[in-house]
Amino acid sequence: MNAADFSALVVFSGGQDSTTCLAWALSRYERVETIGFSYGQRHAVEMDCREPIRRALASLSPFWASRLGPDRVIPLDVLGEVSVSALTADLPVASSRADGLPATFVPGRNLVFLTFAAIVAFQRGLKRVVTGVCETDFSGYPDCRDDTVKALQTALNLGMNARLVLETPLMWIDKAETWALAETVGGDALVELIVRETHTCYNGDRGTRHDWGFGCGECDACRLRSAGWQRYTQVRS
Repeated sequence: MNAADFSALVVFSGGQDSTTCLAWALSRYERVETIGFSYGQRHAVEMDCREPIRRALASLSPFWASRLGPDRVIPLDVLGEVSVSALTADLPVASSRADGLPATFVPGRNLVFLTFAAIVAFQRGLKRVVTGVCETDFSGYPDCRDDTVKALQTALNLGMNARLVLETPLMWIDKAETWALAETVGGDALVELIVRETHTCYNGDRGTRHDWGFGCGECDACRLRSAGWQRYTQVRS
């Protein structure tokens, strides 16, 4: 094996899932970089959370600090211009599309994110792209499904003559298990960091604090995070 086999690029939004994935990657790989995307999202406050979270993770462990590499943010405003979604336009977050998918679905978002991440990983000599997509506790987005990720991995490797691995450590676990994974990887300190620093709320609410973190408490993202926290804390007590 060469050094690239122990390297990863984490798709990092500043939310609970991607922060858990970043800590997971730091515990496994010797070289870990991060990438984020600005696409005109209404909850753009998540972008402001990214660097404080990176610094906080590094402060939790000198081991992690030594492995955490550079971050880059890719502007993808065009995605918000071509994809009609409640996350990129002034539409009701709680509504549904005509096809039954949530109004917050951004068509092609994860396909685009993972494609750009794969390009960066390929250029940087990073073996793995880690993403927090999940089809267990999720809003029903088709581009979060395991079949989608596996198909995209095949297409990317064929198209770039590469052997990249798209890793999805949260794919088959629910939100309670995601909280538990954070505890396993980084203890209570990481769980508290996720509660305090990460942002998941689709409405961009950073003014209302709950036991599980900041958010409106009503959108799908808050509902899933809250329900997972309740199950997680019940198991712990």
